[in-house]
Amino acid sequence: MSAPSDVDAGAPAAAAWHYDGRSALRRQVRLIVEGDGFRLDEDGRAGAWQAFAQLTPADGDGNARTFGLQGQPGWRIGFIGPVPAEIAVRLPRARRYGGWVDRFGLWRAAAAFAVLAAVAVALVLQTPALVARMVPASLERRLGEVMVGDFGRKGCVEPVGTAALAKLANRIDPDDPTLEVHVVKLPMVNAVTLPGGRIVIFDGLLQAARSPDEVAGVIGHEIGHVRGRDVMESLLRQLGLSVLLGGMEGHVGGYTNALLATAYSRGAEARADGYAIRLLADARVSPLPTAAFFDRLAKGNASGERMFAYIANHPLSADRAARFRRSAAGDAHYVPAIDTAEWLALRGICAGETDKMEWRF
Repeated sequence: MSAPSDVDAGAPAAAAWHYDGRSALRRQVRLIVEGDGFRLDEDGRAGAWQAFAQLTPADGDGNARTFGLQGQPGWRIGFIGPVPAEIAVRLPRARRYGGWVDRFGLWRAAAAFAVLAAVAVALVLQTPALVARMVPASLERRLGEVMVGDFGRKGCVEPVGTAALAKLANRIDPDDPTLEVHVVKLPMVNAVTLPGGRIVIFDGLLQAARSPDEVAGVIGHEIGHVRGRDVMESLLRQLGLSVLLGGMEGHVGGYTNALLATAYSRGAEARADGYAIRLLADARVSPLPTAAFFDRLAKGNASGERMFAYIANHPLSADRAARFRRSAAGDAHYVPAIDTAEWLALRGICAGETDKMEWRF
């Protein structure tokens, strides 16, 4: 320590007690401001200069007028009596909540946390959609090829019916030669889109439909899910990245079951409906039969239990059917999706043997 100088005259000062961290001796000192720091003078002897920025508030004892010093364990000072305003403004604020919460204030920190939480939730919700659009088409197609095998020997390949189905699909979407639509011999009123652009229609749906135009609307809706890559998004949302990391290693059966129970988001369903409406309009197929089909599903009838399958994974509503109905143009010249003979052939596509599944791998 050095002797005090005349420079101290008039400098802000305050009485304090002090532990130097090296002994248990409690000293009575006088804190004297010197520039951006201070000295602790003891019995008229000047102590070493310390920066106010090195002080740590409360030092863990909860006393707002007690401070420690960074890098010096056990070093403490506590003010005796009121702290002069010139010194108080230089002291670090007491830590009530810790870290940057004290620096910004509780309510500002809470608001920041709320914003960060909202961003995190948004990212979590959007991640499946973003990842789904990054999945290479070849990988998605390969996954669909494996999943389609889960339907076993249920594929319907009656030649005339297969030709009618191909004509119907081409009528709805003539610009995509990679699109594949198949029928499986299962009694449920259902249709499902697999990764990679495969659409599988259950025979129960064909038997419940009253016209090819109703089936055309369903196919158009499923094509909407294909274009939106909703299937991969849904699988990723339900099963996470295991779909991509383990999809080719024997887990596909579980994925297919999950897909059959898939409930797309309302946004995805609305987009798929809109896509179907555009396809029907371009193909000059009336949307009214599709609306009627949805109305029957919504109301239920003698086949209600079988129809429930399609309702279960599609949020059917009167509004949805009404949207198709409103899309009908009064002056449009609509043409049936396929003719009567082809429709009968399509409904009979599952006649005969069905154990010769001819999926194109």
